Amino acid sequence: MTPQELRASFGLAGIFGLRMLGMFIILPVFALYAAKLPGGGSHTMVGIALGAYGLTQACLQVPFGWLSDRWGRKRTIYLGLVIFALGSLVAALAQDVDMVIVGRIIQGAGAISAAVIALAADLTRDDQRTKAMAIIGMTIGGTFALSMAAGPVLDRMIGVPGIFALTGILAIAAVLVVRFVVPEPGQAAAHKSPAQPASFRSVARDRQLLRLNYGIFALHSILMALFVVVPFALQAHLPSGSHWRVYLPVMLGAIVLMLPPMLLAERRGLQKPVFVGAVVVLIGSLAILMLAGGGLSALVVGLLAFFAAFNLLEATLPSMISKRAPAGAKGTAIGIYGSVQFIGTFVGAASGGWLSQHYGTPAVFGFCGTLAVVWLLLAFGMRIPRGLQTRRYQLPRTDAQTASGLVRSLSGLPGVREVSLSGEGVAYLKVDSSGFDEQNVIKLLAGES
Repeated sequence: MTPQELRASFGLAGIFGLRMLGMFIILPVFALYAAKLPGGGSHTMVGIALGAYGLTQACLQVPFGWLSDRWGRKRTIYLGLVIFALGSLVAALAQDVDMVIVGRIIQGAGAISAAVIALAADLTRDDQRTKAMAIIGMTIGGTFALSMAAGPVLDRMIGVPGIFALTGILAIAAVLVVRFVVPEPGQAAAHKSPAQPASFRSVARDRQLLRLNYGIFALHSILMALFVVVPFALQAHLPSGSHWRVYLPVMLGAIVLMLPPMLLAERRGLQKPVFVGAVVVLIGSLAILMLAGGGLSALVVGLLAFFAAFNLLEATLPSMISKRAPAGAKGTAIGIYGSVQFIGTFVGAASGGWLSQHYGTPAVFGFCGTLAVVWLLLAFGMRIPRGLQTRRYQLPRTDAQTASGLVRSLSGLPGVREVSLSGEGVAYLKVDSSGFDEQNVIKLLAGES
């Protein structure tokens, strides 16, 4: 990776980390806090307070992705972070569960995941994008582990309202990271994307994108369902305040385990075998957890295998989405992807809780296993996107008919696989670097050929 790609990757990972730390850190302490508030006697209301964030995230990922295509990535991220900080303030000042729900809804309205991932795609080359997504994924995983340990400590020091206030401060810190750490995408990347009426429909109906979207739905549904039952299994061996002693080494070990196959996939073109293998490992980890029989060692092994597969898949899926998406609709495609991810978060948590209450822990593992097996079947028919690059060129000022002719000519050049035209006269080319010669484009736009 180039220095700019590393700076972009770590900067954007920092944004995710600061934002997700604020979300994860309340998980181990929120239910106990909410139960003491007016209206907190209803577990349904407590569940809604936790899930409201995911629902508004799901609803607004596509609009924020669309907005980032047209208004610019950084502007959209600034807006989302400010909304998130406002929601944190409302939750910090809440005196009852209803106002906490309002705060959580506002927090979720700052749905910047699609814009951040699209900016990562803008600032990294196709062949380096999985590494960038891995950095982001590892940051999220590390943030989760840190949150499990830090939440109870901060609760004793500043209480849950103080944690919500800290969440707002972290969101403002993320604004500063965007401004001063993340590189500018450049004039070509900070564009208004093509206004193509059919682009959303084509993205939503693309069968390969649908396979990837199901994957992220299943992955996060399984994650949330597991965390309905796994903490109780751990509690048989460790008090809740000591669960970090399991989560922290498991997360660190999972990161170490996922790096070799990820690098192997990129360097030797084995993306599909590694991807399918990770789904198989995911299924195996669920089997280990289901058959653990309450043993701590088996639980640790199962969690280690689960998070190794989870981290690899979490890092790989956004890269595949960005490569598969049309050149001018990355934000839209990633917005749909983000919406499906948060729908999975809500469905997994709700289904896991309902199944656990009515049918017990085995039903939760059966639910997770079914999702994973369906994903495996879909993954066998998956086509790995070729290593294409996106190039941007300013077209000369001309009438619509001439511009349309230029697009047709560009489409016919060797190595050019796709051409999209923006409303501002910018052409976006997806090209196969092995057969592409940029001089052909330059000559065509200069009227020399």
